[in-house]
Amino acid sequence: MFHSIWLAYTGLALIGFTIGGYGTLVGAGGGFLLMPVLMFIYPHMPPSELAGVSLACILVNTLSGGIAFAKQGRIDYRSALLFAITIIPGSLLGAMATKYVPRADFEGVFAVFLIALSAFMFLKKTESGKIKPAEHRLNQKSSRFRKPTTMAVNGIVFEYEYNSLWGMIIFLFLGFIVSFLGIGGGALIVPTLIYLMNFPVFIAAGTSTLIIAIVCFTSTSMHVALGTFDWWSLIHITAVGGGMLFGAQIGAHLSSKVKGEWIIRALAAALGAAGVKMILTVLAL
Repeated sequence: MFHSIWLAYTGLALIGFTIGGYGTLVGAGGGFLLMPVLMFIYPHMPPSELAGVSLACILVNTLSGGIAFAKQGRIDYRSALLFAITIIPGSLLGAMATKYVPRADFEGVFAVFLIALSAFMFLKKTESGKIKPAEHRLNQKSSRFRKPTTMAVNGIVFEYEYNSLWGMIIFLFLGFIVSFLGIGGGALIVPTLIYLMNFPVFIAAGTSTLIIAIVCFTSTSMHVALGTFDWWSLIHITAVGGGMLFGAQIGAHLSSKVKGEWIIRALAAALGAAGVKMILTVLAL
């Protein structure tokens, strides 16, 4: 019996290692992959308990990956804190809306959106964000809501700017969507930063990881306060989270080596798969 238990939890650790590595590579955390896997392995467990385990594991993953990204200088801390603070109340509104708004029809529309976004990310050329000739550089004049940002990573200078007020509105809405649908926000934060906030891919992945870590810490704390976790949960968090702890380091290392366009394509594949799964779920209702 001990042998079978050992194999089971070794398998969970390997799952955590794989999802943690992939999730950190694309800056998406991995919750959009872990939750479906847990639901498949434990179909009779309460979704709330599985969600708590998933959030705690993603917290471990993003903290591990965040440390690696911080060492690489790939986190825009000011932006991460701003958007994390904004996304949290949006997620609370989304949770309350589930009691009043039927989500089945909306899920189908959003699934089509995810697939379309996946195709868009595959086909669109992404700017590298590297420093440009002087005549093409950003306007360095700051305003109340728009401030140019310059970051250097491995000797490469990245320049970008975004409207902070617009960003707060977007992330408030994003928090509502991911909470309402229960899909986890990691897979949507990276394309939001890249295509709507003008972040370079390498900065977006690191910044997204910190945003997810803050949100997961808040959500996990709520699960602790509600008494969601028991010994079963803690054992699974240890097994899966332990694997993610090491997988995140590998993912962060690979992320610094892989071209930005391939990171985008890897994330696009995950978004497409999530969209297809959501459509199948809706059709099965």
